[in-house]
Amino acid sequence: MISPRWIVLTGLAVLLAPASPSYPRYQDPTVQSPQTTPPAGTSTSAAKKTQKHTHASDFLIIGTVFDAKGYAFPGVQLRVRRSTEKKFRWDDSTNSRGEFAIRVPQGSEYEMVVHRKGFADQTRELDAKTGLGEARIVFRMEPEGEKK
Repeated sequence: MISPRWIVLTGLAVLLAPASPSYPRYQDPTVQSPQTTPPAGTSTSAAKKTQKHTHASDFLIIGTVFDAKGYAFPGVQLRVRRSTEKKFRWDDSTNSRGEFAIRVPQGSEYEMVVHRKGFADQTRELDAKTGLGEARIVFRMEPEGEKK
């Protein structure tokens, strides 16, 4: 039978033994891997094309849509396009509380159309050139055929 003293001594020996080279070692975070440079024939503009778009400089359109009685209006379709274009590039719909948020690039003027079947469409012009990072909008949908 093995005595408890041998178990304790064996455990201490394992803990105090130096790590073998097969175990991964801690890598110093200050050591950086070598940077790869683009081949001599490529330009820096080609390297810029591969970079991903960051949303740090985007314009955020935030808002809420209400029905004619003033209740939150879920499921309303929102479409956004640049004022100079015919095609809508961004679309979304309101959540269960009638809220929405859409990111668009800064530096242009936009047109936003809010649509729901049975209700009159509403259009708003947005200016994303001002340098402000966001616009807050509230829509109140009116049934078709009624005027404000």
